[in-house]
Amino acid sequence: MAIERHRPRWRPVPWRPFQELDEMEQRLDEAFGHPFLPAMWRRLPRAVTEWAPAIEVFEKEDKFVVKAEVPGIKEEDIDISVIGDTLTIKGEKKAETETKEEDYYCCERSYGSFFRSIALPSNVDINKIEADCEDGVLEISLPKTAEVKPKKVTVSARKKGETK
Repeated sequence: MAIERHRPRWRPVPWRPFQELDEMEQRLDEAFGHPFLPAMWRRLPRAVTEWAPAIEVFEKEDKFVVKAEVPGIKEEDIDISVIGDTLTIKGEKKAETETKEEDYYCCERSYGSFFRSIALPSNVDINKIEADCEDGVLEISLPKTAEVKPKKVTVSARKKGETK
């Protein structure tokens, strides 16, 4: 009989109150057939509620590529660093939205910093890392080091009692 480590089937998830309010509002709207909450509640921009960049990591023949979605963030507000075997992307978001309608005016400003860390494989040449930001997508190219070819070692057999 093998002893196995207990692995719970659920994992704790972060509390996202604005997302839960949105879901509740949608359910109430469906139940009543018309908007339930006042217009002020429905117009909170997503930028105010929460934000973290989505990241995609993939491998090509000669390099690893990290892509991060950073819409509205200027290149000078992004800091990329490599310490040991960890790539860290830091940045700061400064967003402002303004909504003007006949009976409604809303101006929101949101600020916040973020960081994402990614463990790097051992065969990345950290001296040749390049980063490019275009259309709100940050692309980091991590070239692979020259592969060390394995050396073939031949095994010779000796007879018992024979010395070298």
